[in-house]
Amino acid sequence: MKTILTCLIFSLSLQIGYSQAQDSTSTYKKRVLETTEIDFLSSYYTQDGSNAAVTGGIGTEELTDMTAAFVVSIPLNDDDVLTIDAGISAYTSASSSNIGPFDGGGRANAFVASSGASQGDVWANLTGSYSHSSDDRNDIWSAKLSVSSEYDYFSIGIGGSYTKLFNEKNTEVSIHGNVFIDTWNAIYPTELRPFGDGQGLSNELFGFYTITGNSNYNPTFKPFKDEGRNTYALGFGFSQILSKKLQGSLALDFVKQQGLLSTPFQRVYFSDVADSFIEDFHLADDVEQLPDSRFKVAIGGRLHYYINETFVVRTFYRYYFDDWGIKSHTASIEIPIKLSDKFTVYPSYRFYNQTAADYFAAYEEHVSTDEFYTSDYDLSKYSANQYSLGATYTDIFTKFHIWKLGLKSIDLKYTQYDRNNTLSASIISAGFKFLLD
Repeated sequence: MKTILTCLIFSLSLQIGYSQAQDSTSTYKKRVLETTEIDFLSSYYTQDGSNAAVTGGIGTEELTDMTAAFVVSIPLNDDDVLTIDAGISAYTSASSSNIGPFDGGGRANAFVASSGASQGDVWANLTGSYSHSSDDRNDIWSAKLSVSSEYDYFSIGIGGSYTKLFNEKNTEVSIHGNVFIDTWNAIYPTELRPFGDGQGLSNELFGFYTITGNSNYNPTFKPFKDEGRNTYALGFGFSQILSKKLQGSLALDFVKQQGLLSTPFQRVYFSDVADSFIEDFHLADDVEQLPDSRFKVAIGGRLHYYINETFVVRTFYRYYFDDWGIKSHTASIEIPIKLSDKFTVYPSYRFYNQTAADYFAAYEEHVSTDEFYTSDYDLSKYSANQYSLGATYTDIFTKFHIWKLGLKSIDLKYTQYDRNNTLSASIISAGFKFLLD
């Protein structure tokens, strides 16, 4: 406040001294971002369950993932900020390893990981964004471009947003939009590939292994002709300071997807087709088949209430529905507790439940005459509970330094997530924010 007052007094003195020589007046304008900020983010994620979509709704869902990301925000001038976000994620998955379960490393089984090439992969992403603020800081424009890649897909995204503040910055409205252009490199289950290229049972796989059960294995599988997918997202936001202690916001989001929305390596089994096996592994009747379009709508709201200098309550609710038949409710509460000027802990709880998609059925509950089918339990009816505990250390004076970087904050968080359909997951995340001197 003293700095602002000093600048205003200095500006006023200039006006008095040079009022006869110029018509314009000098005003103080605070920079949007004072100095370059560097964030380092990392996480370690594990999960397990017994409803793997790769093996048709049964089998291990064991997965581990390690992620690291750097976010660098650079002030270009008083009004403009350039942000570069680069991330990499490496995972190993017992579930995806069973895309090719016949690796010779052990007896094939949906509940046992294969040692094949599909057991792990690396995902990489690079996003660049640019934002501009008006002189009075009441108008903010932004644009971004992103590229991401994994072994079976490549994606390019573009987006932008506009935010308007008024009513002495007590009210904020915003609009944002994004477009993602994805291309699949379709990977199919090992046993179905010979039927996609016309070899059928003459393929060496079936010469090396003996088919048990229905030995006349003859799936209806055909490869997807179109491997592209486009996603269009449009969102609106409204935020209002309701009192000195209460702030609320509303959000409305629309998402339209077109193209290949099925996952090519997720198996489906039909109840009216005789079962065929190699070792202990059930051979697929087909892969997941879903419509080539999907429209999603989500509306949600937040209320943040400042109790006192120690406690704040943050609540959130969202309702979602789409034209695949899924309806869901999400509710969460977080209570940051300020232990000192530098330390804050924030326990939180989140509840989620959804109805099943019209095209979902469990293992061997679909029939071969269905037009669409999936046994992916992400599209099933379920509820989930999520518990988190986080802690933040903040030093606005950045006393601790590494080279020319001053440490501004450290954030640590542990989350436990449990569904009522056997899936359980946990994640440990850490974030470090530095300021460049």
